[in-house]
Amino acid sequence: MFTPEQPRSTLSDVAKLAGVSASTASLAFSGAGPVSESTRRRVMDAATTLGYSGPDPRARSLRQGRSGVVGIVFDERLLFAFRDPVNIATLDGIASGLGVDSNGLLLMTETGAVGGGIRSAAIDAAVLMGCSPVLTEIVSSLRQRAIPLISIEGGGLDGVVDIALDNADASERLARHLHDLGHRRVAVICLATDSERETGQLTPEREAVMTTVVTADRLEGTRRVFADLVAYSAGYNLVEEGAVAARALLDVPAEQRPTAIIAQSDLLAAGALQAAEELGLSVPGQLSVAGFDGVRIDGLTAHDLTTMVQPAAEKGHAAGVAVAALLAGDEVRSELFRCELHVGDTTGPAGG
Repeated sequence: MFTPEQPRSTLSDVAKLAGVSASTASLAFSGAGPVSESTRRRVMDAATTLGYSGPDPRARSLRQGRSGVVGIVFDERLLFAFRDPVNIATLDGIASGLGVDSNGLLLMTETGAVGGGIRSAAIDAAVLMGCSPVLTEIVSSLRQRAIPLISIEGGGLDGVVDIALDNADASERLARHLHDLGHRRVAVICLATDSERETGQLTPEREAVMTTVVTADRLEGTRRVFADLVAYSAGYNLVEEGAVAARALLDVPAEQRPTAIIAQSDLLAAGALQAAEELGLSVPGQLSVAGFDGVRIDGLTAHDLTTMVQPAAEKGHAAGVAVAALLAGDEVRSELFRCELHVGDTTGPAGG
């Protein structure tokens, strides 16, 4: 009898025990050839005796030039990435868009991608997620493998299908909402600006070398309305980082304090609300706060956050469908999704 301590049996072992050729045994397993029922039964009985479960699907897929795996590259550590509801919804959408023919997803961070790990990973295609400050470097390394590339909010790089979001226009509409409420002294808490992930006030010098497309686009849209805004960058998309940034922006003399903060994500906005509470500032009476994403953040704030709601799951689904189409040899075009303004109770008239 087969025991776990024995070496793994091979198809040749099964064929020998069943008294057939290796090719006949292979056809019996695949069901793709003219094998009699009695012969197939003999092969299966031999396989059961030897504890052989069938040809390795990974070996078969590699012989066909496919691994059955799609790489998903996040812009930050997975510990941080999975604290963001947008990433979770997007990933779920990707899986649904790929359909039942995909064997699995390989999750990687931008560090592993740039460091070379993805260059040797057995993947058929790659989806580049999030607000990566090193997207061009990742694309450059993957192009050498000639595998299909899909970016989510990647800014339209050559040869990369982009599932885009109207970040600039959406940010402009959000800023216009605050402008209509009478706000003129406005600050922005930005997502990461580059691979250094520096936290602190955004200077013209830092902005000139910004590499994160999403951050730049959302900032551009806000500046269409508030040209003189003050921007503070967060290193990571975390509530804690939003609170640090908001404290720096708010802990100033009242006449210098912004009357509104626009955060480039809902997690950063939740941090701003925490900081406002710590400093004794009423929302929206003394400070209006707006976010971006439209995600549910249980337990972080009792407020109904004013935010731009993005279709995260739909974006992911479109990316998954694009991957499947590219692997099937079909032509795929980039796609643009729009955000919708949700007015909650965290924004009100300036000086109200």
